[in-house]
Amino acid sequence: MSEHDPTIFDAILAGDIPCHRVYEDDHVLAFLDINPLSRGHVLVIPKERARFMHELSEESAAALGRVLPKLCKAVMAATGCEHYNLLQNNGAPAHQAVFHVHVHIIPKFEDDSGLCIEWDSGSLEDSEHLTQAIREAIT
Repeated sequence: MSEHDPTIFDAILAGDIPCHRVYEDDHVLAFLDINPLSRGHVLVIPKERARFMHELSEESAAALGRVLPKLCKAVMAATGCEHYNLLQNNGAPAHQAVFHVHVHIIPKFEDDSGLCIEWDSGSLEDSEHLTQAIREAIT
């Protein structure tokens, strides 16, 4: 897929496809997922077109960061959930299906299956070298 291929989120942002908007500002749109994993599942997208989180401008990334706590509180209040997952995938191997940055807010209830995650942890190896490499790569 080309970085210029339109996505369903482009159509939603353009107003060509309706959505159930729960929040909008100059940089961010949030709406109900039409294929929810649980009641109240919300998608939060930047209006800036970027496929992956690392491609977002600092302004758009900051806008997402500012609004996420507010939206999480609102989802909790509206659904009565006490727990939730925040999920953001980058690339097909990481389970990204729509190639426009988006964050899922997925309410969790005691009796629902919703998002099921099994974590197959490994061991930390080469920690000093890796720590230094990441520090040096920060720009």
